[in-house]
Amino acid sequence: MSHAAPVAPDKPLVVLTQRTVWLIFGALMASMFLSSLDQTIVGTAMPTIVGELNGVEHQGWVITAYILAVAIGMPLYGKFGDLYGRRWPFLVAIGLFTLASAGAGFADSMLTLVLWRAVQGLGGGGLMILSQSIIADIVPASERGKYMGPLGALFGISAVLGPLMGGWLTEGPGWRWAFWLNIPIGIAAFAIAWFALRLPSHRSSRPVDWAGIVTMAVATTGIVLLTSWESLSSAGYDWSNWRLSGLAVLTLASVAAFIVAETRAKEPLIPLRLFTNRTFTITTLIGLVLGMGMFSAMAMIPTFLQMSTGAGVTESGWLMLPMMAGMMLTSIVSGIAISKTGRYKAYPVVGLVVVGLAMVWLTTLSGDMSMWLFGAMIFTLGAGMGLVMQTIVLAVQNAVDPHELGTATSANNFFREIGAAVGSALFTTIFTTRLTDNLQGVFAGAPGGGAGSEASLTPAAVQQLPEPFKSGVIDAYADSLAPSFWYLVPLVAVGLVLAVFLPVIKLSDVAGMVARGEAVADPAKAPAAGDGVVSVDGGFDGGIDGGIDRVGSRVAGTPSDDGSTTPDDDGHPERERADIVGS
Repeated sequence: MSHAAPVAPDKPLVVLTQRTVWLIFGALMASMFLSSLDQTIVGTAMPTIVGELNGVEHQGWVITAYILAVAIGMPLYGKFGDLYGRRWPFLVAIGLFTLASAGAGFADSMLTLVLWRAVQGLGGGGLMILSQSIIADIVPASERGKYMGPLGALFGISAVLGPLMGGWLTEGPGWRWAFWLNIPIGIAAFAIAWFALRLPSHRSSRPVDWAGIVTMAVATTGIVLLTSWESLSSAGYDWSNWRLSGLAVLTLASVAAFIVAETRAKEPLIPLRLFTNRTFTITTLIGLVLGMGMFSAMAMIPTFLQMSTGAGVTESGWLMLPMMAGMMLTSIVSGIAISKTGRYKAYPVVGLVVVGLAMVWLTTLSGDMSMWLFGAMIFTLGAGMGLVMQTIVLAVQNAVDPHELGTATSANNFFREIGAAVGSALFTTIFTTRLTDNLQGVFAGAPGGGAGSEASLTPAAVQQLPEPFKSGVIDAYADSLAPSFWYLVPLVAVGLVLAVFLPVIKLSDVAGMVARGEAVADPAKAPAAGDGVVSVDGGFDGGIDGGIDRVGSRVAGTPSDDGSTTPDDDGHPERERADIVGS
């Protein structure tokens, strides 16, 4: 199948000067700051929110709804960005995120909050995928590691500001301002993107894969509902319940229908042929187990800190900073090292080893442990994550057709988010089931049996409880969370085995837009004579019917119309070779 970029002779090509690249990158950073700040603010305020809205048993849904919406939105943004350009989808994502932030701030029930968090996830998924895809469009893979540094610093800054602001807002004006704060930031990010994000837009005659979109959404929702059933039904997993068995059948049927739809679609939402690419398949599986293992762990740690250790909202935010510091440090260092050496395989291998050791260490959590020791635990966890996250995205973008950067990036992230949704649902189910049993035992001797006491617990309420109830609640949280980490260790081990078999491919020196003929490289970095020219469809044929030639070099290994790959100098398809660069 041909993926030639549309010819638009009436529109000037983008010249990727260093100034243009940094302007676009600045717009991306402003938008990413919006979503990353929101996550750290809301995470810190979550125990207070669910306590005030009387929804402690459904607190996992506030996280799961966001992740589910992110997962559903990711393939849509990736595919539509490839087909129509990324400027307008990016602006839509910012608008959705900002609007949903306003709605979440006005929520008066857990149901309303969960619904607005889902809308917010639709925007957040676009910000995440389109940012990664646009960076690949404007920066060659061989130089992309340098841009991981500023992104890592951005997440570090938001990690510092988010918990502080979340704690101050929760204890001061109120938790609703944790959402409303996004409104001015969102407006500013939209304005910056409107003026700075000058990317090509184009029309496509290819049909939209509606069958794939619908079946993907139904299947994804079904998977998450099945894994969250404990928090939705008081009867638990009673397979004689027609609702549960019917949901399972519907989910399986939707998965099967999605596979059939993708094999028949002219422009599939997630092309199944991507799985014939070893790098894509392995990095996708790593992302899946990574999402299941780590995002679920991160979701409940702030609650543990506030409830089990008696830390205040602001203090618990501070106590999460070591993890973000570890992630920021290793992300920056590994990005710079990859740009200098061109080697990337060792980082996810080492990172997953570190993550596995950190998970084992976290099983020793207790309510009376030293916060210095806890900080060392989560710093180690963050350091391992920083070595893996950006590297597997770089690997998959480097291994696919530049016309499918958005589709491949979104598909890779989609399966990671599916893992995060399933993992968070399973982990919170395990945690809340243990916690509910433990809390019922704590309040069994209270007047009236403590009916409803566990459903409305907030950190402040716990501190006001008389003994032995206060100590009982703290022990209940610690005893519920720490053993749950053992369930995550095997997942990390699977990811490690997969990382060992990750192919190593030479990093491309051509940006995605240049390879597609939508832009020209900085004249100051023009290739020497003999490097070749790239035509509108990226070939060495001198253009289509005498069409426009662009300066640049063909990305070796890009699939042609017949599915073959362009050979490198020694006649072997570069994208299929794993021996070009050592690990």
